[in-house]
Amino acid sequence: MIVRLPPLAPGLRVGLYGGSFNPAHAGHRHVSRLALRRLALDRVWWLVSPGNPLKDRRHLPEAAARAEGARAVASDPKIAVTDFEAGLGEGRLGVRYTVDTLRWLTERQPEVRFVWIMGADSLATFHRWKGFREIAAMMPFAVIDRPGYTLKAMASPAARLLAASRLDETDAPTLAGRSPPAWVFLHGPRNSLSSTALRAAGSGQSARPAR
Repeated sequence: MIVRLPPLAPGLRVGLYGGSFNPAHAGHRHVSRLALRRLALDRVWWLVSPGNPLKDRRHLPEAAARAEGARAVASDPKIAVTDFEAGLGEGRLGVRYTVDTLRWLTERQPEVRFVWIMGADSLATFHRWKGFREIAAMMPFAVIDRPGYTLKAMASPAARLLAASRLDETDAPTLAGRSPPAWVFLHGPRNSLSSTALRAAGSGQSARPAR
């Protein structure tokens, strides 16, 4: 099976930023540009997922439609949008869980320096992800601070379990070259936009800022 991926080359430092992107927004771009700069990455891929297994996916648009919208928002030559995880069509992997995607990528692209990127809200629930220990042992990861989640994320079971492998922020540019487990929590300007709030606004509901 041939799976279509964004361009790759040995030694590239690539950040993997997964999510439903329903819809993609300026907050996703903000996180990606911060990661590119602070982690000294060459590229960031937006992995448009089939849907979060921990959330209701009944009304989730098709991955191809979400990816098209994400490309319009990304607007950066260093950000590539791909929906190769979703579905079983030509050029697609057809997986649901992050651990399966990352395992597939690292096995087939061992010379690429991948870094998993997540928001602080995701770290708060990371211990509920399928194979979260395997993910942490598979590749370095960076956590981007989000309004209202700083303390909750750092007090989470996953953060406590992996405390010994946390790097100082000053070492963030070295993360892509580190052997896992290794992770860093990045503080800085935060963007309060959320896809949930944008969907609520689009449906006429009151869209409160993300926490």
